[in-house]
Amino acid sequence: MPLPLHRAPDFARLMRIDRPIGTLLLLWPTLWALWFAAGGLPDPGVLVIFVLGVAVMRAAGCVINDYADRNIDGAVARTRDRPLATGAVAPREALRLFAALCALALLLVLLTNRLTILLSLGAAALATLYPFAKRYTHLPQVVLGAAWAWAVPMAFAAQTGSVPPASWALFAGVLLWTVAFDTYYAMVDRDDDLRIGVKSTAILFGDDELLVIGVLQGLALIALALAGGNFDRGAWYYLGLAMTALVFYRQHRLARHRDRQGCFRAFLLNNYAGAAVWLGLLLDYHWPLAAP
Repeated sequence: MPLPLHRAPDFARLMRIDRPIGTLLLLWPTLWALWFAAGGLPDPGVLVIFVLGVAVMRAAGCVINDYADRNIDGAVARTRDRPLATGAVAPREALRLFAALCALALLLVLLTNRLTILLSLGAAALATLYPFAKRYTHLPQVVLGAAWAWAVPMAFAAQTGSVPPASWALFAGVLLWTVAFDTYYAMVDRDDDLRIGVKSTAILFGDDELLVIGVLQGLALIALALAGGNFDRGAWYYLGLAMTALVFYRQHRLARHRDRQGCFRAFLLNNYAGAAVWLGLLLDYHWPLAAP
């Protein structure tokens, strides 16, 4: 049974088309991986497939997340107006939309190679598991980090046909960065989550959450620096990492009072952190600074 087109705005909100921050936060590490894998500009076809895949899988992730949270989103200030929470979209409709998005993602990945197709099974499993992890563990952000970082081996597989050991430093950097930024996001909902019994790293880390986020961000920068060394990157790339470190500092200043607005503003700044790394990588590959 097809989804009713006259309710397209409700389905668009369910897929967060009106809130592209999640798509951007997944796009940046995907672009990092593609540029590292290609040693510069990736194959145009691979680039298009991955950019479209990011958009489709982020939309699918939002749909299955809201399906999993349909009975609790109404009790959380930030999510009470979501389409499933208000009844604007029925659970069965959400599942049909999720299936359609997964089918579209499968069609995209079938345009790549066998190794990328096999790796995509892991990506799909992580994306489906994440929304339910918060019921059983305080580490759902780690599951999300693994899902985000899975773009790294997939990008290398699609571009080069293999996943070199040198790429795993980049995987670690993406995972650490994601856990850090999603902990900021979880801090926004912490009071509501404690009341309804949802788990998160923001709850697990307690009063030390900003310290742990800082440690995770520092480790992420170290891992990204190691990735740069593994692929012989130059000054522009490390300047990009320095700019990212400044963004991290600004995030801590914004979130220091642990209020909802400050934590959410800190979370949004991760778009600039991801962009800074990619800009440094872009400049370093295409307009490298001359050696003294």
